[in-house]
Amino acid sequence: MVAGRRRPGDRLPSVRALAAELHLSPSTVAAALAELRRRGVVVTRDRSGSEIAAPADASGTIPYLPEGTVDLLHGGPDTELLPDLGAALARVARRLEAAPPADAYQADAIHPDLAAWWRERAPQGAAVTVAGGAMDAVERTLAATLRHGDRVAVEDPGYPPVRRALRALGLEALPVPVDPEGPSVAGLEAALAGGARAAIVTPRAQNPTGAALSEDRADALRAVLARHADVVLVEDDHLGLLGHDVPTLAGATRRWVLARSVSKALGPDLRVALVAGDDDTVDAVATRLRAGPGWVSHVLQATVADLLVAPDTAPALARAWRAYGERREALLDALAARGVAAEGPTGFNVWVPVADETSTCLALADRGWGVGPGGPFRIATGPGVRITTARLHPSDAERLADDVAAVVEGTARPR
Repeated sequence: MVAGRRRPGDRLPSVRALAAELHLSPSTVAAALAELRRRGVVVTRDRSGSEIAAPADASGTIPYLPEGTVDLLHGGPDTELLPDLGAALARVARRLEAAPPADAYQADAIHPDLAAWWRERAPQGAAVTVAGGAMDAVERTLAATLRHGDRVAVEDPGYPPVRRALRALGLEALPVPVDPEGPSVAGLEAALAGGARAAIVTPRAQNPTGAALSEDRADALRAVLARHADVVLVEDDHLGLLGHDVPTLAGATRRWVLARSVSKALGPDLRVALVAGDDDTVDAVATRLRAGPGWVSHVLQATVADLLVAPDTAPALARAWRAYGERREALLDALAARGVAAEGPTGFNVWVPVADETSTCLALADRGWGVGPGGPFRIATGPGVRITTARLHPSDAERLADDVAAVVEGTARPR
């Protein structure tokens, strides 16, 4: 792969064939492949052998973004729709001046004001703590509860950093198809039957499809998880404080964690996620935090706690959620009017199945739109592109839909 003779997706010969080609013993080749799997260079598919994995640092970028291109590639919130962080920091600073904080080395992991707010809203009876963002909570949970080589059920398509975390921990991803109501029931059952010891689920605003759990789907998934009660359930609610609550799978297994980020709603640099779960798992997550950075900044936590109760925060979040919805729906409606299939029931993104990701992204870049190829998001799902609508003005939706329709039609024609 480094020499360029093999590329991501290329099938590898069998162990016996490689041994003969390289003049090595089969046991040596098998050990080398095991090490390459551990490093994420090679993946093994059931009944289909091994292949070169996609690069572990795949970011979802496209080859180029000409000057003046509208960036619909990056999935963060619109900074114009965030609450006033400066005012919150000023209030926190005044409180710190009036009453200097205790020694952070001796303080509880979670700020008392934040703990009080979160306990009122976390699942009843859950233990609570914090992490440095939702992905930090996901990674720490997996590291604290699984062993090298374990399998994990993940959404397909799904958030690329999840698979990067799995590779870094030496874990294997088992894909679970996603539709607008969330992970497939049959797909989750198959992954758990295939030996998955953990499952990662996004309850709403799934990235990249926007899927959100329906009541019926949540009930069915809980029934599947109840039959595999030893599985570690990780619920990644990265949308956090935005929008309406949806069903949760929390508590469907004996070991579970719900991570609710504040970054999408309050600001990306507020690297705080509220964590709830069973006592043992939350304690394991908190222990791993103490073994590394020690704690999440209490100044950040105090700022989040201030924003959560500030009188102008709730109206700001409601306005932001309406704006995000209007932007996403404007594009979905415009695409539907042109006969272009697309998904995006909630959140910041719209997923458009395409015949060829690279040519679609390049053609749209030529027309002034930067969108993300689906390759970094998917395992077994067919090709597609992700269009982030969080900063897309509704008045631009018609022109974008015209260009998407023209490009999709062109790339779908036989060559």
